[in-house]
Amino acid sequence: MDLFSRSWTALRTAVLETPDEDFERPSGCAGWLVRDLACHLVIDAQDVLITLVTPAGTEPTADAVTYWELVEPPTGEDPLDALIPRLAAAYGEPRLLKFHLDDVGSAAGRAAQLADPAGRVSTQDKVLTVGDYLSAYVLEWSLHHLDLIAHLPPAIATATEPPADALAAARTLLEKIAGAPFPAAFSDKDALLIGTGRRRPTDAEQAVLGDLAAKLPFIIG
Repeated sequence: MDLFSRSWTALRTAVLETPDEDFERPSGCAGWLVRDLACHLVIDAQDVLITLVTPAGTEPTADAVTYWELVEPPTGEDPLDALIPRLAAAYGEPRLLKFHLDDVGSAAGRAAQLADPAGRVSTQDKVLTVGDYLSAYVLEWSLHHLDLIAHLPPAIATATEPPADALAAARTLLEKIAGAPFPAAFSDKDALLIGTGRRRPTDAEQAVLGDLAAKLPFIIG
């Protein structure tokens, strides 16, 4: 619960502090600009709010690991993926997008803090405890935080990296999803970037990966 709040607050703060001119830079999500990623986060925040007020009366069918599924790499043909850039462009000015994210995102953060970790919620035909649902989102926030700063000027990117404990938790979760650990020599950031196909491994990293290299990337959805 605490990691959810810290990682989400850090991500929202990083978006709000991103200079307006940098909203036109590419993000780490293939085909999306920074403004498109920010718009996606608005929808993510809405999903969190909706899920937290959708109680379930049955036993959990998933946890923080099985909430995620391995999927094919995005092609840009998914209707929602194609909709995001149009929605982002409709805001016109970054300040309006920042305002909406801060407004809805703050509400999602408050709802998470008020929720009972042992409560059960339903989303995407799955039932999870609130604690597991919010834990799953630490991976989402950490990856998208890395996406946000991927092509920002180095001074800004370095100053706005995700919280270290969130990156560590996200790595652990990704390793459980993948069913194998990443090399200990990999930093948490590199494990997440390489593991999800956001960065190609160098020749040296490829050698250290061993048999795991053939299974990459692990695209989650």
